[in-house]
Amino acid sequence: QVQLVESGGGLGQPGGSLRLSCAASGFAFSYYHMNWYRQAPGKERDVVAFISTTGAHTVYKDSVKGRFTISRDNVKNTVTLQMNNLKQEDTAVYYCYARKAIGSGEYWGQGTQVTVSS
Repeated sequence: QVQLVESGGGLGQPGGSLRLSCAASGFAFSYYHMNWYRQAPGKERDVVAFISTTGAHTVYKDSVKGRFTISRDNVKNTVTLQMNNLKQEDTAVYYCYARKAIGSGEYWGQGTQVTVSS
């Protein structure tokens, strides 16, 4: 059974930090590119960060560059999103997304709420 389980969301303060984790199981994790998406109320789901299968290549949404860091562990089958210098506009449901690098296959996590407020 394929699972992507996010954790680490919650309430963060402006200027503070949160760390999201996504635990993958049921598929060959190291063959999949991984992404974090987010969806704010009334807005479309939008990609925040991307990491390639080996972790050698990362891409970030402009508004989070220099504040967020995506990383992965292909032994533990996890991907993390370290979020620093949080802003109120970072408030959203954050989703973990896996896309197979070659061929078809994609999976979504159930999402975790991040709320940034003082």
